[in-house]
Amino acid sequence: MTTSSEASPAVNVKPQTNKKRRIIFRVVAVAVLIALMAFLYWFFIARYSESTDDAYLQADSVTLAPKVSGYVSKVLVKDNQWVKAGQPVVQLEDDQYQARLNQASANIMADRAAIDQATAEINRQNAQIEQAQAQQRSAQVQLNYSNREYQRYLPLAASGAENQEKLAELRRSRDQAQADYDANVAAVKSASAQIQSMHAQIEQAKAQLASAEANRAQSDIDYRGTVIYSPQDGRVGDRAVRVGQYVQPGTRLLTVVPENDLYLVANFKETQLTHMLPGQAATLHVDAFPGHDFSGVVDSFAPGTGSLFALLPPDNATGNFTKIVQRVPVRIRITDTNDAVKRLLAGMSVTVDVNTHPNQHQAQP
Repeated sequence: MTTSSEASPAVNVKPQTNKKRRIIFRVVAVAVLIALMAFLYWFFIARYSESTDDAYLQADSVTLAPKVSGYVSKVLVKDNQWVKAGQPVVQLEDDQYQARLNQASANIMADRAAIDQATAEINRQNAQIEQAQAQQRSAQVQLNYSNREYQRYLPLAASGAENQEKLAELRRSRDQAQADYDANVAAVKSASAQIQSMHAQIEQAKAQLASAEANRAQSDIDYRGTVIYSPQDGRVGDRAVRVGQYVQPGTRLLTVVPENDLYLVANFKETQLTHMLPGQAATLHVDAFPGHDFSGVVDSFAPGTGSLFALLPPDNATGNFTKIVQRVPVRIRITDTNDAVKRLLAGMSVTVDVNTHPNQHQAQP
């Protein structure tokens, strides 16, 4: 009896050992299969995928500011309102700018009148010159006649055929004619000199007219600058302007954010750009829409790393240098046509995967 009871446990050891071996074999087989699948996934897919969660949606928003100073009379838009390009959004008080424009227009009219008056004066002076020249010619004729008469009577008076009183009278007539002629010559020169002065006055008036026209053009620009227009289609954001507020040139009023031209800026590590090229497909996982993946394409690469364009770039010439992997901004264009694209907003966080497989079809960037 004792012998049979001691042999029975030895009979049950072999089935239990075989069962353990089969379990271990199955576990090892499953582990090997999983490892093989993971390797195949990495070899064919994962090693060609570059991913980053340092990515945000952006838009080329425009901040509106006035060109002139003044008090805000009207705010024509509300927060988050959709506006079109060319739509007025803010209006400033324009009374003083309208007055300046009117004054500039009046100055132009005055300068044009001055030019017309100077032109009329030149025409009148030309007539006076012609009159003086005619008197000069008449005086020349009279001088020639008096000189001939004097020369004709001079030998007669010397021979005694004519008395000396007659010769003296002819001499006075000749001298008087000479004086009249000289006076007319001087009058012609004086009138001609006045013509040159009048032409100079016209040139000065034309210069004043050009200055007045430039002043009116600037006044017109200032007057039109009292109304601020939206430069593009988009929605109003960051509206800080209020009625009655005094603003100066450059004061931030509001921002117009386009909704149809969103793009993604993803900051990849420099070591991830080895095989990344423009035109490669990208998959966008937006945190706000976890149930939908958006498609995109690599558009372009920044000309430098993010630290290069930082406000305070690092100075690597110091003695305590520590190498840090830099990140390069990569612009990704959204190509998805799903209606969910319309719900995307600038600033949303995104995780992006870029397929860098060399055999993939690259879209045009």
